[in-house]
Amino acid sequence: MKRLSGKIIETNTFSAGDVEISLGRRLRELRELAGMTQSQLARQIGASRSAISRIENHDDVSTAMLKKFVAGLGAKLRIDASFDATSPVMLRLREAFDVEHTNDDQLLFPLFEDAPFKTSRDVVLSIKPQYSTPILEGAKTVELRRRFPVQVPKGTLAYIYSTSPTRALTGTARIMGVEKIALGEMWERYSSVACIERDDFDAYFSGLDEGVVIQLGNVHQLPRAIGLDELRDRFEFAPPQSFVYANPLLREAIKHESSSLPH
Repeated sequence: MKRLSGKIIETNTFSAGDVEISLGRRLRELRELAGMTQSQLARQIGASRSAISRIENHDDVSTAMLKKFVAGLGAKLRIDASFDATSPVMLRLREAFDVEHTNDDQLLFPLFEDAPFKTSRDVVLSIKPQYSTPILEGAKTVELRRRFPVQVPKGTLAYIYSTSPTRALTGTARIMGVEKIALGEMWERYSSVACIERDDFDAYFSGLDEGVVIQLGNVHQLPRAIGLDELRDRFEFAPPQSFVYANPLLREAIKHESSSLPH
């Protein structure tokens, strides 16, 4: 890494097996795959053809120019800091961004995003049958939680796992919004669509001043409930205490279970 005129210039190579591929060569291959000439890309980003040539023949490329280059190809540059599950900073990051459970072996922290933590991964919500049933029937349109990552994007698909005695995956819903609010305001605004008694509400949120409201929409009931034994055998599924990010195998299998599931 070099510093030039107050700007950080990075020298990068990518390893493909035992062969190192230069950043410049990778950018040239990307441009060619996009079907663009150097002159076309230059006009697209407001640069000269010689500037594009220099980028593709050298490995010293500023981050700003790298972003412009890929943007001219219709892409968005993404650089993530990847933290292993055993990393000492993992717990601190989870606490900072209110991430409760994940199924992944790592956390990807996007460096160029406006929001510090974003994910479009599907989630599995564990919900007691007394609350999951009215969700599937359309009477309950919010799920109330003590904790849940408020950065989960709108439109995230949530699989509904009905806990004991049902112990089965019973439906899906889209997360239409997530907000953390004071408990008094939560009860006032959402008690009519939360399908929960006041005593149960107070007991669940005991010791807290705030809670999380998960707004649900586009609810679909699965044609058949998928029991816990089948979930374990087919998808290595373990029921989460609160929620878990759905693994790819489960996501693909559930989509094939029913053509009515939203894509």
